[in-house]
Amino acid sequence: MVRREDLLLQPQDLYRTLDPNLLPFTTTDELEPLEGTLGQPRALEALQFGLEVKNPGYHIFVAGQPGSGRESTVLRLVEAMAKNLPTPPDWVYVHNFEDPQAPIALSLPPGRGKALKDDMEAFIDHLKEAIPRAFESEDYENKRRKLLDELDRRRQQLWEKVNQSALQRSFALQVTPSGVLTIPLFNQRPLTAEELSSLSEEARRDLEEKNREIQEEIAQTMREIRRLERQWGEKLSSLDQEVALFALRGSFEELLEKYQDLPAVEAHLKKVQEDILENLGAFFPKDPSRDGASSLEKDPLFRYQVNVIVDHSQTQGAPIVLERNPTFPNLMGRMEYRQVLGALVTDFRQIRAGALHRANGGFLILHTVEVLQNPLSWEALKRALLTRKLEVENFGQGWSAYPTATLRPHPIPLDVKVILLGTPWQYYILSTYDEDFPELFGVRADFAPDMPWNDEHIQGYARFLRRISEEKGLLPFSREAVARVVEYGARQVGDQKKLSSRFLWISHLAVEASFWAQKRGSQVVRREDVEEAIRKRIYRSNMVAERYRQYIAEGVVKIDTRGRKVGQMNGLAVLELGDFAFGKPSRVTARISLGRGNLISIEREIALSGPIHTKGFLILSHYLMGTYAQNFPLALQASITFEQSYDEIEGDSASSVELFVLLSAISGVPLAQGIAATGAVNQYGEIQAIGGVNEKIEGFFAVCQDQGLTGEQGVIIPKANRAHLMLQKEVVDAVRQGKFHIWAVDTVDEAMEILTGLPAGTLQEDGTYPEGTLHHKVMEGLRSYAERAKAFSQGEEGKDAR
Repeated sequence: MVRREDLLLQPQDLYRTLDPNLLPFTTTDELEPLEGTLGQPRALEALQFGLEVKNPGYHIFVAGQPGSGRESTVLRLVEAMAKNLPTPPDWVYVHNFEDPQAPIALSLPPGRGKALKDDMEAFIDHLKEAIPRAFESEDYENKRRKLLDELDRRRQQLWEKVNQSALQRSFALQVTPSGVLTIPLFNQRPLTAEELSSLSEEARRDLEEKNREIQEEIAQTMREIRRLERQWGEKLSSLDQEVALFALRGSFEELLEKYQDLPAVEAHLKKVQEDILENLGAFFPKDPSRDGASSLEKDPLFRYQVNVIVDHSQTQGAPIVLERNPTFPNLMGRMEYRQVLGALVTDFRQIRAGALHRANGGFLILHTVEVLQNPLSWEALKRALLTRKLEVENFGQGWSAYPTATLRPHPIPLDVKVILLGTPWQYYILSTYDEDFPELFGVRADFAPDMPWNDEHIQGYARFLRRISEEKGLLPFSREAVARVVEYGARQVGDQKKLSSRFLWISHLAVEASFWAQKRGSQVVRREDVEEAIRKRIYRSNMVAERYRQYIAEGVVKIDTRGRKVGQMNGLAVLELGDFAFGKPSRVTARISLGRGNLISIEREIALSGPIHTKGFLILSHYLMGTYAQNFPLALQASITFEQSYDEIEGDSASSVELFVLLSAISGVPLAQGIAATGAVNQYGEIQAIGGVNEKIEGFFAVCQDQGLTGEQGVIIPKANRAHLMLQKEVVDAVRQGKFHIWAVDTVDEAMEILTGLPAGTLQEDGTYPEGTLHHKVMEGLRSYAERAKAFSQGEEGKDAR
């Protein structure tokens, strides 16, 4: 039998303290602020590799819990790398003169996209004045008049020739709005209707033949005139283009020379010149009263404008984009529409860039959950990364039941490093169920939730507090306050050998501690200010915990902390409410009867038992069979339940308690009600580690404190959880004063000896246990049930025989 005192933990085992005198400073003002990230060597190495490797498919997934410094670390590393990388080009969209529905994307060196836009605006503004002025010159008017006069002369010659031919055939010609009329003549005067009807048949046929010949000559003359007009139209157009070309030549040649190093831009400028010469009328003012509808629709010179969608004129190095609202348009870009006469219209000027456009050539940082929450964003992101192209289309365009005519902008080549910030669970889900994910995100950077408690990280905590004080304008921290913050970091991860790496928690604590120090009128944050901040934080969150304790105190929830009872004791659970968790004692009871070795969990029967709890419960029957049922069968039926529990029970941390109450019910040995327990149990009776040990102990201690500490109360925990204890000061003080106890056990035997006061007993060579031991009483109880079951079975057989 292990002595009960040997399993008892001492106050120094319950909380690891940091001696402030070991810290080499008085206040954090003496320290340099922390630079970089503390305690994440694995993540930093993975990030460095992922940022430096240039091959496709090596985008980065940063896995860690919120508040662990993922975003700030990524930003710091990316900023350090980006400033040494080349600045990517600007991107503009321009009008496609061959296919207006497919705007052309042009790439220009950084800053020259905006310059091209400004140059084109200045060029067009210049032409708006220069072209009309050139056409008002006397020289142009003379040349134009000369061409028109020559055209009139040639037309007159043709008409004179056909007139003479008609007169020779005794016909006159008359031009009317509906055409040219032929009038027969007699003695140089038109024939009257009576004279025409009195003509002989032969004379009438001769007249009709001459009229036909004249009509053919008229048609030939009209064709000739139209040919002349086309020729003169071309001559006039050539004259106009010559004049316009002279007007734009100087400014255009300057523009062409400025962008001669960019072949694509140069080609576009030449097409602009061709289009200007073909559409000179667009440069002359129109009368709105005559052309109101078209003038409302669009500026006829819009096609010469430049739409700058990505401007890196102010960017130093590679761009960094952190997109916190990655909707489909915000991520992939969009086409905006304007309303004209009740219709929605768009053109290349209304193409807008998305985050991928702005990050192209650099880094795009996204939060996984935000991308997945926005419809189509994830699929669009994957498609862009797989094809390495950026195509602008409107949201849901591919899902429309009735495809509509819209723009099809030319795609832009994509070269970007995407960094996704998420949790490990999100990484596992995506890598398992999304076949494209492993192909794209080849680097995983894991942020650990904790770091070792050592001098380096203690110093890092202090320097982090120095940085936070500087960034947020907080008071400096004394070394006693720093020591308390370090201890708080250990409590947050529930481990005496580790510190939390979720610096968001530490940052919040620092802000609140500084507040209470200022409230106190202090110039330095001291240990008591940190303690006050922790107390206030707990008070703001523990209303549910206090309400539950109140129900226990009022007897609504039945929890005994005094006396002894058979088949009953207190188990411990943890209830998590967001960022706050508390221990919740629950009464566990067992009842037994004659049966066939069945153990029934009432929670399992009504589907309130989770799979892990069910597994832990099923282990109990195998422990009983292995420990006791070697020479006789188990002939009982037992039911075990958590009293007044109305939610699902999950986890195996109560399986030890379930076993304890079962052994008590079988043996008839009462259990101390002032002692609660937690721990998983295996088939060999070993007690295994559980989670939430601090909250469980503190929850039961609070109930005992409410009902009055007797000096006999306490909690049994697995020995494997000993290093996880970072208990509240009032619990440690109660243990120091002998008012409360904590035992750490390895086996069921050790726990039952504490609960019953009886030795567990060791199995003897004859397969029995010594009298007076717990195991002997359990075995006798089981043997009694087996004998009664046998007698009952024989009695039933005798009845059947009669």
